[in-house]
Amino acid sequence: MRTVMIFVWGLCFTNVCSAQPKVWSLNDCIDHALQHHIGIRQRELTCKKQEIQLSTDKNSRLPNLDASLGQNFSFGRGLGADNTYTNTNTSNTSLNLGTSVPLFTGFRIPRQVKLDELNLEALSQDLQKAKDDVSVQVAKAYVQVLYNREMVGVAQRQVAIDSQQVARMQAMKDNGKASEVQLAQQKAALAQSRLTATQADNNLQLALLDLSQLLELSSAEGFDVEVPVLGELTRQEVPAPMTVFDEAMGYKAEVKAEQLRLRASEMGIQLAQSGYYPQLSLSAGLGTNYYKTSGFKSGSLANQLKNNFSQYVGFSLSVPIFNRFSTRNSVRSARIDRENQLLALDNVKKTLYKEIQTVCCNAEAAQTKLKSSEEALNSSEEAFRLMQAKYENGKANITEFNESKNSLLKAQSDLVQARYEYCYQKALVNFYCGRPIIF
Repeated sequence: MRTVMIFVWGLCFTNVCSAQPKVWSLNDCIDHALQHHIGIRQRELTCKKQEIQLSTDKNSRLPNLDASLGQNFSFGRGLGADNTYTNTNTSNTSLNLGTSVPLFTGFRIPRQVKLDELNLEALSQDLQKAKDDVSVQVAKAYVQVLYNREMVGVAQRQVAIDSQQVARMQAMKDNGKASEVQLAQQKAALAQSRLTATQADNNLQLALLDLSQLLELSSAEGFDVEVPVLGELTRQEVPAPMTVFDEAMGYKAEVKAEQLRLRASEMGIQLAQSGYYPQLSLSAGLGTNYYKTSGFKSGSLANQLKNNFSQYVGFSLSVPIFNRFSTRNSVRSARIDRENQLLALDNVKKTLYKEIQTVCCNAEAAQTKLKSSEEALNSSEEAFRLMQAKYENGKANITEFNESKNSLLKAQSDLVQARYEYCYQKALVNFYCGRPIIF
């Protein structure tokens, strides 16, 4: 009985724990996205396919081994052993085992292997670039969720303020110090605040849905994120774009990928030039035959296989003399590919520098906006405090009160947006400098 009770208690505890929704941190979201994002998984499969191709080309150095079995039947007139033509039926069974190994291929195999290795490294960098892009997308969606959550809090505080004013106005009306019109106006303001709160909550749910879809979750039900403690934001000086660019050039995956492809294009030229060299291969084999002719006595199978057993070994040398300019044109085409890859690398560098310029500019603007938003909020809070006192003392009307309240709401919203935008842009600058995305 005691064992049963312990089992039931443990089961209930497990159900309670499993019922609690998981709160996702930014690192949780990024890690999950990197493991389940379809684009990343496709890149991983592409890398695995290139690994197989590399293994195939490495194994081309090895000798091959082929076995063959042949059976032939001949009918009608044929030349016999007495040097006359007669109608005979003949059957021939042959067994062969052969091998060949490339001795010299004009450096084609080692160059092809090196080319495959460079292509594999480039694809690995493409995979890292895809992971970086997904990490940035997740961080952006995560910040949007945090911003919308803060906006829900701002809207709810406005509802609380208007609710207090409705209660105060109702008490004043009951005491004959306020009119029905003033109470109706205050209730209308409360209804508008509640509508704003509803819209803010809808925006939060949509942001959570967008983030859950980016994480490849089957449903956004119960999905929630962890709110980081920002505390006092330090105003770090934004580095110059060229400084960030110099650091990014040493590790950014897209730059490394194009640099590797440039080296691969140079190897492609050497691979095409392998067609100018002769090729030498070694071949060897074993074989035997069994013959049977109608009208003649044939030896036993064992004796014929033994007596007809033969071996061979040979070398084959192929010297290119004229192949309709095929090799020459292949070399020319490979050199064009190299020129094209130089342009691709230059384009990636320019694109990266433009991205860094934009990020640094946005970070500086976010710093300025954050400072201005803090000053605006302080002014709006003081103005609303004074306006609320005047309104409660009957020295201001509800229109003036709502205008001051809306100004405070806008100042609070701007500050929330500025804080998260600054955190995001600062994290992007650090990301381009080679550091992880953290708030």
